Amino acid sequence: MRVFVTGATGFIGSAVVKDLIAAGHQVLGLCRASDKAAALAAAGAEVVNGTVQDEDLLKQAVSRADGVIHLAFNHDFSKFMENCADDRRVIAALGSALAGSNRPFVVTSGTAIAKPAPGQPARESDPTISSDTHPRAGSEEAAFAARGVNVSIVRLPQVHDTTRQGLITPAIFTYIEKGACVYIGEGANRWPAAYVLDVARLYRLALEKAERNAVYNAVAEEGVPMRDIVEAIARRLKLPVKSIAPEESPAFFGWMAMFAGLDMPASSAETRKKLGWSPTGPGLIADLEKLEVPAH
Repeated sequence: MRVFVTGATGFIGSAVVKDLIAAGHQVLGLCRASDKAAALAAAGAEVVNGTVQDEDLLKQAVSRADGVIHLAFNHDFSKFMENCADDRRVIAALGSALAGSNRPFVVTSGTAIAKPAPGQPARESDPTISSDTHPRAGSEEAAFAARGVNVSIVRLPQVHDTTRQGLITPAIFTYIEKGACVYIGEGANRWPAAYVLDVARLYRLALEKAERNAVYNAVAEEGVPMRDIVEAIARRLKLPVKSIAPEESPAFFGWMAMFAGLDMPASSAETRKKLGWSPTGPGLIADLEKLEVPAH
């Protein structure tokens, strides 16, 4: 299968490209940064130079592909709402180019947009919050609004290796800047996680399965307590650990305060059953224990 991948040079996207090629697929990889094109080509992909803002380019690439995996997203959280709105437009453009073809279209979302039953982890079949409440939900709304498109959703937790750990990575920079590793209250809130190569394999399985309107949770660990996360980081950074009250969170975390105290465990039981996906990579704490400390 020839697969068009947006975000092909990103943390997750580069792993997806390698997994697809190893499995015998061909890849057209969208690349906006010229300095990353060589690595993408070296991985065996055909480089499509440009950005997701160029709708004509997107449609041309889709016309040459048997399926699409959309991973590109601007993670500048100072413009979070704007970036979510942009993502809706990109998904609509990709969807319009795929309409009526039955070619698989895998769209990226997050586990936090589900509304689980009280006391339960978020499941793939749970209802979701609206984009009015959480702008990132707009990605799924746009995907499912696309007419005549064989779309499926991969919802991401904190995706990690020893260099990157989702939302934990900007928290680490804050800890280094402020000289302390902090959690809120008792630090009992939980975040789901998965190793990056396991996530890459799940994207490929979702593409190959091509089940219309399927939702998959790329979750290896349902919920790692924030206190455990923070203590592991503190050991690696050799910084003190402390608890702060919820009202102190904005001053300490800045934009990260909207996420830092969330309890958002998630299950992947339905995903594992549908795709035969069984994550094998290291857990989040194991990777944090070997954290490659960022330069500062």
